[in-house]
Amino acid sequence: MRGSLFSRRILQRFRQNTISSVGSVKIKLLLCCCIVFTLVLIAGRAASFMGWRHNPASIGRSSVPRKGYTILINTWKRNDLLKQSISHYASCRGLDSIHIVWSEPDPPSNSLHEFLQHTIRSKSKDGRNIELKFDIHKEDSLNNRFKEIEDLKTDAIFSIDDDVIFPCTSVEFAFTVWQSAPETMVGFVPRIHWVDQSVGLEKGGKDYYTYGGWWSVWWMGTYSMVLSKAAFFHKKYLYLYTHEIPASIREYITKNRNCEDIAMSFLVANVTGAPPIWVKGKIFEIGSTGISSLGGHSERRSQCVNRFAAEYGRMPLVSTSVKAVDSRNIWFW
Repeated sequence: MRGSLFSRRILQRFRQNTISSVGSVKIKLLLCCCIVFTLVLIAGRAASFMGWRHNPASIGRSSVPRKGYTILINTWKRNDLLKQSISHYASCRGLDSIHIVWSEPDPPSNSLHEFLQHTIRSKSKDGRNIELKFDIHKEDSLNNRFKEIEDLKTDAIFSIDDDVIFPCTSVEFAFTVWQSAPETMVGFVPRIHWVDQSVGLEKGGKDYYTYGGWWSVWWMGTYSMVLSKAAFFHKKYLYLYTHEIPASIREYITKNRNCEDIAMSFLVANVTGAPPIWVKGKIFEIGSTGISSLGGHSERRSQCVNRFAAEYGRMPLVSTSVKAVDSRNIWFW
């Protein structure tokens, strides 16, 4: 009897010790896992901080389709800027072809053509054969930058001015954003419009729209346009711009030498009923002068917005506060 009781006590203590030991092991394993996870996290952050960072361009490199995008670059008697711009973009991995909108009275020289061809061959990655074409126009009109191009090989157009440069990583990210919403415009330069009630009252109570630049976007936190000086859109909009928008709008643009980018924003918004998408990216301005530097620029742009809204019979632009950010380049997102 006593021996049996003694044996039970020994067995009970053994079980308690075993349970305690197992619990202790679990706790130790949990602590070890936490420590390992913390060390891995710190090491990853330290590597990024010390510059041992994966090249963002290499991430998702295989996701770039065989037919990437076409750069449609607008230029006017600034061959030095054109050379800088093409030299830079030729190294972007998604680039398939380059079309230069040429509206100057004299055709491009052979030396310019040869220089650009040599630059593209030397800068292009992975042995890619990037096509270069000059789209020569006899008439000098800002509408030329959106004239239909029948031999385009890509659906995606990256419209760019010759005096602004964006890193290839930013361009490739914007391209992936556009691929997720190919019907809309995706760009780096947002602008806004709003109803100015005070002016509207002076004009008989009708809605009067004011055009706002970057500081208005920053102050209000919304935008309704992305400028075609740096934006992706589908090639079908070149056809629609050339053949479908009211001829009076194109005539107004030719006469006033302004607002072709606003007209494209109106066109895309009228087709989609949706806002554009602003992509955050660093911009490097390599030019010093342009239409926007002239006095009264904002007032003329407001006139364009109101003129185009009247032609459409309504305001098609849609405002939004959405901004696309490449989270691979930031710590918190």
